[in-house]
Amino acid sequence: MNVSRSGYRVFSANSTPASTELAKKITERLGVELGKSVVFQESNSETKVDLKESVRGQDVFIIQTIPRDVNTAIMELLVMTYALKSACARNIIGVIPYFPYSKQCKLRKRGSVVCKLLASMLAKAGASHVITMDLHQKEIQGFFSFPVDNLRASPFLIQYIQEEIPDYRNAVIVAKSPSAAKRAQSFAERLRLGLAVMHGDAHHSESDMTDGRNSPPSTRTTAGHTGLELPLMMAKEKPPINVVGDVGGRIAIVVVRFACNRISGLFMWHQFMFLVLIHADFI
Repeated sequence: MNVSRSGYRVFSANSTPASTELAKKITERLGVELGKSVVFQESNSETKVDLKESVRGQDVFIIQTIPRDVNTAIMELLVMTYALKSACARNIIGVIPYFPYSKQCKLRKRGSVVCKLLASMLAKAGASHVITMDLHQKEIQGFFSFPVDNLRASPFLIQYIQEEIPDYRNAVIVAKSPSAAKRAQSFAERLRLGLAVMHGDAHHSESDMTDGRNSPPSTRTTAGHTGLELPLMMAKEKPPINVVGDVGGRIAIVVVRFACNRISGLFMWHQFMFLVLIHADFI
């Protein structure tokens, strides 16, 4: 395809194998050449980006996967976005399969909503659009001052289950926690399968984390009412890990966003298990 006629370019924001491979597959499918740029770290660990071609008046897509070094990947994305803005690109679209810091989208105690900060930084750097997949919460789209496409991996994962898992009709969809039951239920309904939920753990789930309130609240006297005390509440205590639902003699299909040690506990009840990962960057 003639680049000058297409009016857009595709760049890779880092030199990691995953990002480079994804960018090459995308450009091959589109029939365009991968944009020429150099992204590297200075001796003092500062990120530097050199564009090797003109992008004036063009729509530019930045492919950025998130490796284990999340903060370096963010700086690469921000610096390249700002470099493209300085080079007079018409629109800058970030293609970020996993949006970093998306789990920090709620205010916890005296913390901060880091996901909103990152959205503001992208807008300030010059981004005009973001394409991502399966945000931790769909409400995160409201943090951005520009359009966000939150794509879903479920159609491809469901097709994979139907084509690659033998006798998937004898399977059961397993949610790794009660908070993940809604996503697992969506898979179960589309595949016409049963649903089971893993419950109980030594660690609290995200929904049970402290948010600035005492749980249970300490006893205190109400102002203006001498001797009136608020009743004490019992502290939360989770039972040992268990599976709610029938998984006996069936294939267990666990749908999770990330691989975690908690999943290994399912082998205590079941020998045959498939793990369907929505974001597999951190394996």
